[in-house]
Amino acid sequence: MRILQMLRICRTRISRKIHRVLLMRVETMKNKNRTPLELYIHIPFCVQKCQYCDFLSGPSDQETRDRYIKALRAEIQAVQGVEAYEIVSVFIGGGTPSVLKAEAIASIMETIQKKFCFSPDAEITIESNPGTVDLAKLNAYRETGINRLSLGLQSTDSKELRMLGRIHTYEEFLQSYQWAREAGFQNINIDLMFAIPGQTGEAWRAHLRQVAELKPEHISAYSLIIEEGTPFAECELDLPDEDTEYQMYEDTAGILAEYGYQQYEISNYAKDGYACRHNIGYWKRTEYLGLGLGASSLYGENRFSNTRDMQEYLGFSGNTERIRKDVLKLSLKDQIEEFMYLGLRMTEGISEIDFEQNFGQKLENIYGSVLQKYKETGFLEKTGTNWRFTRKGIHVSNHILAELLLDEE
Repeated sequence: MRILQMLRICRTRISRKIHRVLLMRVETMKNKNRTPLELYIHIPFCVQKCQYCDFLSGPSDQETRDRYIKALRAEIQAVQGVEAYEIVSVFIGGGTPSVLKAEAIASIMETIQKKFCFSPDAEITIESNPGTVDLAKLNAYRETGINRLSLGLQSTDSKELRMLGRIHTYEEFLQSYQWAREAGFQNINIDLMFAIPGQTGEAWRAHLRQVAELKPEHISAYSLIIEEGTPFAECELDLPDEDTEYQMYEDTAGILAEYGYQQYEISNYAKDGYACRHNIGYWKRTEYLGLGLGASSLYGENRFSNTRDMQEYLGFSGNTERIRKDVLKLSLKDQIEEFMYLGLRMTEGISEIDFEQNFGQKLENIYGSVLQKYKETGFLEKTGTNWRFTRKGIHVSNHILAELLLDEE
């Protein structure tokens, strides 16, 4: 009965082999208090780099992909100290994870399910791009236990898609979305991008309504940021001015609210009950372990990232101490600052009660003057025991967050 309940919650058909693994792992979790842990798994491959992308990713041949999956599985198997943890979410990101064969994703899932204890209702997401999935592949994802799909659309306009360097059309996206529903995905995110070259406010509003009409459970809407080292950084671009971008952001929240989406984070909107738990974990400083090339972690009281050198990773992934770089043991000051500037990304803000429970100090004793100053200017507001940005405060949040950095002791 316990496993049947788990399967209903996950809303997925799990293959018999993995079913047995999960049964074994769930049974070992009885009557044990475990610390929540999130997993991020990086797949650094894509069909081609988009014009705006500065992520650690790029095209690859099949041999490199096969060697990478072998190395990734070796890293997973080499991780130490997992007995105290329970996996509450997994995010397979990239790059474009869906460029891999379905069998490769299945092998990754099997490896982590054997290694870690999973919460029965763990949220398991994979990023996919239209043009790299079909119904068979999406069905295979479901069979491995993946229960959330994130589709990278960015725009409903073919001209804009070509300009961004995307490999797909809007029609191909619609086909992928239909296949995802046919495969049984009941939790789908769609990524959109605004303030892109030549885009008008009217066009953006049309994109939003077009996507909202599809009724995905979650929509992520990001403004374009021109990053150094990308093709866009070398071009003269006709970008919307600041006032237009400001209005695009406000229109996003307003239009999506009409369709029943709640804004729960600066760039994320969800139907009731479908906020991305993995993302919320980041903002609330849930421990997470990054696996794969360049993946970052908050593990124990340490932050670190894996090597970004592919050859080093392929050769030494089974030696976690060798591939982990820039290990930083977080001081109390570091933890307090992170609590503030990560937590304030959430529309619910940060809790005075949580602050005192985490750090043994009252929030007002450390940040009282700053919080009060921005409350009086209308950029922050207090609701009950929570502090959060107002609508106009969101637009100057970077300036305010800079003032939350504490002096060195």
